[in-house]
Amino acid sequence: MSDTEHSTSPVDLTGKCLIAMPGMGDPRFAHSVVYLCAHSAEGAMGLIVNKPTDELRMRDLLDHLSITPGAVMRNLPVYFGGPVEHGRGFVLHDDGYRSDLATLNVDRGFGMTATLDILEDLAEGRGPDHAILALGYAGWGPGQLEQELAQNGWLTCDADADLVFTTPDPEKWEAALARLGVSALMLSQQAGHA
Repeated sequence: MSDTEHSTSPVDLTGKCLIAMPGMGDPRFAHSVVYLCAHSAEGAMGLIVNKPTDELRMRDLLDHLSITPGAVMRNLPVYFGGPVEHGRGFVLHDDGYRSDLATLNVDRGFGMTATLDILEDLAEGRGPDHAILALGYAGWGPGQLEQELAQNGWLTCDADADLVFTTPDPEKWEAALARLGVSALMLSQQAGHA
């Protein structure tokens, strides 16, 4: 059977997590956990949720945007969200928050907002209870993610607030694998070919 005879509409992975396999060709994705905000036949978009930057915090970003922080602001880390448009900001958050301008309802429990009002709300301590502030995103063109999945570049698992927002960043990759019953020690860096 050829690949064209096998083709069906892609499974919608919106709201799932991608787990980078060892030996990922792109070092920017090594040991990454990517929350998929959108996935369709047109491509996919997600945010890396376990790679905070060492040098940048929310206060730095607010200073750059001339937003005055309030007294109760949480100085959240800023994450490397992915290699595409790394100057653009995104906030992945719980679904208890809605922007007056635009919030994408991703999946049960999650929303994503990319407008300045969420930063203003976070600066005043009014924003979502759980949030990951990211610069840049991970993007895939039509069929690209499906090809990477078929080549064993990624595993997928269900996402929930505990994994995405509260598990410590250095533990998220192994925690995501554990949800599949997989230990990092079990994974080979080489895919098997018969």
